[in-house]
Amino acid sequence: MSQFKVNKTYAQINEKIREGKAVVLTAEEIIDVVREHGPVEAAQNVDVVTTGTFAPMCSSGAFLNIGQSKPLVRTTRTLFNNVPAYSGVAAVDCFLGATQTSEDDPLNRIYPGEFNYGGGHVIHDLVAGKKVEIIAESYGTDCYPNRRIEKVMTLDEIPNAIMCNPRNGYQNYNCAINRSDRIRYTYMGTLKPEMGNANYSTSGALSPLFNDPFLKTIGLGTRIFLGGAQGYVTWHGTQHKTEVRRGLNGVPLTPAGTLFVMGNLKEMSAEWLVGQSIRGYGCSLSVGLGIPIPILNEEMAKFTAVSDEEIFTQVVDYGHDYPNAVSKSYGEVSYAELKSGSIMIQGKKITAVPLSSMVKARKIANLLKASIQNGTFLLGEPQHFFYITNMAVHRHNRRVESRCISVFYADFRHLSFACLHFVRTMIFMIKGLS
Repeated sequence: MSQFKVNKTYAQINEKIREGKAVVLTAEEIIDVVREHGPVEAAQNVDVVTTGTFAPMCSSGAFLNIGQSKPLVRTTRTLFNNVPAYSGVAAVDCFLGATQTSEDDPLNRIYPGEFNYGGGHVIHDLVAGKKVEIIAESYGTDCYPNRRIEKVMTLDEIPNAIMCNPRNGYQNYNCAINRSDRIRYTYMGTLKPEMGNANYSTSGALSPLFNDPFLKTIGLGTRIFLGGAQGYVTWHGTQHKTEVRRGLNGVPLTPAGTLFVMGNLKEMSAEWLVGQSIRGYGCSLSVGLGIPIPILNEEMAKFTAVSDEEIFTQVVDYGHDYPNAVSKSYGEVSYAELKSGSIMIQGKKITAVPLSSMVKARKIANLLKASIQNGTFLLGEPQHFFYITNMAVHRHNRRVESRCISVFYADFRHLSFACLHFVRTMIFMIKGLS
């Protein structure tokens, strides 16, 4: 027998989508619905909640097949607009990483480096329909005698192009400060000395994995919005963590889950894949990612109703601690505080700066919502779940129970002392009157 009052299946929700009857809200819109009507009624009336995020995601790239030559070639070195792609795969396959820099980039020899062009920029140029110069080399074999090819191609002319991102959609991430006495250039952006600014990177309540903290609806085969097209979750991402500190609502308080995602690069858009130059650090790629959360029951309605005030992250020093692998938090702040534009750390008011775009995150959630409403986007039912085991959820629930008991005991103890003090005071007053 189900533990929930509301129970839906992917098939039932998909049928409603096909019929144009599905009720779809964004992760921002569901918050007030659950607050006003409660999770049970919300789950009865809402079928899908859409999420979105747009931010630099360094662990991204594309598998590209550049097509064969005459005579045949087995490439061992491939350049796209002078940006190297890993060629240690078969024949004319290669992997172009978003953070790969151009061959002639001075890097940080001229400090801080500008990193004007790299893998992320090549990917952006390809989806923008631009021509890309390709040079490939080989040592030559009996079956693949050609040793060098040069060609200029557009994405349409490249036989195969698969977006393949090993780590996207981080479930929470650090808020970066710099406590040192000099400016620091990091993947979290430029950080001014003496805590001159605080940089963060997530869309908060709209962020996909905040809306399903235990990944109960996200797994292998989940259909997603990726780079402007439909893509898929193919596994958990690298640096994926399950055993982390969580709030009473289950949302991680530190970096946690990640996703390995894939899709057809040829269907993607330059609006949602944008090359980035991060001063003093390197190149990257901003990726548009959105995940629909099916409201299978009231628990999922409650999860998706999480607000910025209920999501917290850690303030971490990138001036000394982070580069030296020192794990230390200088405070815990909510995303409501971060989005207000400033936070208080050690008595100092610090300007908070987002690396992610709330405007684009909101647009992704609404585009995904419209696609589901018009029947062009169906939910992909996960074929394998890889996040939280029942035992891990049980441990979290036990920790929540323990905290509640501790709070109750502390409050009861304080109340008992107050009552005892009141009784003693009354006794003394009565004795004094007598």
